[in-house]
Amino acid sequence: MMDFSRRWGEASLRILAVVMYLHRKCGRGHVKQMGAKTPAGTVGRVEELILLPAIDVKDGRAVQLRQGVDGSERVFGDPVEIATAWQRAGAQWLHVVDLDAAFGHGANTEIIRRITGDLDIDVEVSGGIRSTESLTAALDAGASRVNIGTAALEQPEWCAEMIHRFDDQVAIGLDVRDGVLESHGWTQSGGDLLDVVSRFEQAGCRRYVVTDVTSDGMLTGPSYELLGQVCARTQGRIIASGGISTLEDLRRLRGLVPIGVEGAIVGTALYVGNFTVADALDVCQGSVPADASPQPHD
Repeated sequence: MMDFSRRWGEASLRILAVVMYLHRKCGRGHVKQMGAKTPAGTVGRVEELILLPAIDVKDGRAVQLRQGVDGSERVFGDPVEIATAWQRAGAQWLHVVDLDAAFGHGANTEIIRRITGDLDIDVEVSGGIRSTESLTAALDAGASRVNIGTAALEQPEWCAEMIHRFDDQVAIGLDVRDGVLESHGWTQSGGDLLDVVSRFEQAGCRRYVVTDVTSDGMLTGPSYELLGQVCARTQGRIIASGGISTLEDLRRLRGLVPIGVEGAIVGTALYVGNFTVADALDVCQGSVPADASPQPHD
């Protein structure tokens, strides 16, 4: 029965990929992909998956949490040094999270300002973006894009205004645990995932950062089912986050580019040495052939 379920899941993903590809091709036309700095999106090769190495900052240090739990962090060093090393390795984007701001007990403003302002790399900033002031401060400091999480649940009208005002420089963060959105650094449950996606589709959102909280920091593989659900509901682009542990995971995600998966945020796998940024870029950019039929993990 498990083998049948797996084959059915594979077939469903292939069918969804074809349907969504035709819908995008014949519908609204192209959707901006991530590219050079400001505005945050120039059209890239559609077959590429964009790699975003993750730097989560807590108490001034680069850390990785397990399933988003405050206090579960493993410390990996100086955030600016790590960002510099990943830029030298060829990364074109970084995903930087201020965990202290997300949890509501402080901020790492100066460190993030050094990363966004001093490095010649596109940076997506997340964590504590809950007001026009915090959003514009991040952009003014050099962020190419900001990711709005908690406010998407608590202030949907404000988020819609920010999407209208800043367009492709705003992404909506969808942190999901068992089909339910979470907020305030994954400490509170929020609304229904697909209802929230539908709301922001009407607001014109171009991009969603989709995190499977149960997989985050666990190296258990992405949730393809979750990504497929969101892709089926949006014309926007999806950045996958949570659980990526192998180059094969990246190959499988690259196979989902036709249905809307644009990028992959990778943290723990890079820190613990499962693969390098250079290895990941080879897969994401097509130097290593992508698996056209991604398979869910057990």
